[in-house]
Amino acid sequence: MFAPLDVAQQTWLAAQFAAWAALLLGGLLQARPGTPRRLHIQTATRILSSLVLAITAWSVYIFNRGLALSIFPLLIAAGMTLGLLGDLFMAGVLPAPDRTLAGIAAFGLGHILYIGAGLLVRLSLGLPAGPASLAAWAAWLLAGAAGWYVFVMRGQRASAFHFMALLYALLLASTAGMAAGLAVQVAAFIPFALGAALFFFSDMLIAAGLFSQQTSRLGDNLVWFTYGPGQMLIVFSAVTVQLWLPRSI
Repeated sequence: MFAPLDVAQQTWLAAQFAAWAALLLGGLLQARPGTPRRLHIQTATRILSSLVLAITAWSVYIFNRGLALSIFPLLIAAGMTLGLLGDLFMAGVLPAPDRTLAGIAAFGLGHILYIGAGLLVRLSLGLPAGPASLAAWAAWLLAGAAGWYVFVMRGQRASAFHFMALLYALLLASTAGMAAGLAVQVAAFIPFALGAALFFFSDMLIAAGLFSQQTSRLGDNLVWFTYGPGQMLIVFSAVTVQLWLPRSI
């Protein structure tokens, strides 16, 4: 199904993980007493951490290109690349009429690919969507609707943008629910489920700041401290699946 990782590949992935962690931590440390220069460095290190994850994701796909189930790392890599694009829009690095909407669109497309990755690997492995998997998906959809109401809709006058936010919240919840359903059946997908859950939580934090018109340095750091590890776990789930799947089924 997958090719075993050789020593060179293991070393490369370990170096990628170390680089990602150093960049993300560097961005968080730069957030202390803010100056324009520090904010610039903070944005750069965070964007670079996402770039490293995109490179890692494509590396895992290249290691398994042409093999059965290689569609999983391929779609994870494509989704992470869209996540990087979303980061660039949100940071204002790439021009857009509305950088928030452009970022949401990129992240949303990335999550559609993550969902596709999970569904296709489920189909390839012949895993039935049993009661536990369906219950996990339903629970996450309820969490998405509840999060949207609490962080976006409560106390607000309904608008088209609010309902777009609902669709986005349900999309992220669907990723988490689909991944949780896989993890219930195959332990190799636990990092995938944890990563999707952290991504959902980070976006609820963003929504709270966006719709309440209140942002803080602490809140911004917490977003990245959940979003960054969330994306990392999604990307490295392709590695855990490669390493552990044959012995998990």
